[in-house]
Amino acid sequence: MPAFANYYNTTMKKQAIGVFDSGIGGLTILRALHHTLPHENFIYFGDTANVPYGGKSKAAVTRLATAVAQFLETQNVKLIVVACNTASAHALPTLSKRLRVPVMGVILPGAQAAVGATHNRKIAVLGTQGTVQSQAYVKAIKKLNNQMRVVQQACPLFVPLAEEGFAKKPAAELIAREYLAPVQKSGADTVILGCTHYPILKKLIGRILGPKIHLVDSAQTLAQAAKNFLQTHRLAAQTGCGTLKFYASDEPQKFSQSAQKLLGEKIAKATLKKLTP
Repeated sequence: MPAFANYYNTTMKKQAIGVFDSGIGGLTILRALHHTLPHENFIYFGDTANVPYGGKSKAAVTRLATAVAQFLETQNVKLIVVACNTASAHALPTLSKRLRVPVMGVILPGAQAAVGATHNRKIAVLGTQGTVQSQAYVKAIKKLNNQMRVVQQACPLFVPLAEEGFAKKPAAELIAREYLAPVQKSGADTVILGCTHYPILKKLIGRILGPKIHLVDSAQTLAQAAKNFLQTHRLAAQTGCGTLKFYASDEPQKFSQSAQKLLGEKIAKATLKKLTP
């Protein structure tokens, strides 16, 4: 992350933090951020017109993520959190170069949490096709500790199940058992939920894998990393009750209804903002 000392000034403490994902999955990150940083204002962008990112090419994901991040930059945010594993894997280097605002992704916090949690040095990563193909988690974990054994499992149907509210339906369990069978055979004692949609299915995944398997949801780890960054740069808001503002690139009413259920609180309706990547 580049040095931003000259970019910032004291008035930026009051500016919002931008958070984005392809849909509602990143709200699991937003929830943790809002809890950890209760004085901060947040602007969340759900790119619902292009959900999911997981099956798209690196070039397409980078183009979409750049368009969203540049919009958030126009909202004068002081930090952008890429609450999407696929976008973090594919687009983070490009975003860091193109934006004046610092950008934080979810891969490294998740890798750090997994390395710290495993007892047998066997870690499994559940992710989208894009995240799995990028090898981003494998590289991050191996960089932290090259003794770790890492297996990956793509779970592309988890995103539509989460987006459509099917997490508790019988179909979700059938699909989850199919995806998780190789993970169970791998002997991994730690499993990374490598997509921000997957915590919506966390109870189901945990029930299938059993209580001895540690599930890593990087939301809290990322929230703490964001808090540390803001405090280090003296940008953390100290007073007031933080606000939440939402944008969606398609069907804002549907997004708002889903967001309200996931966050467990009444929120203002999302504003429609179409992208031109």
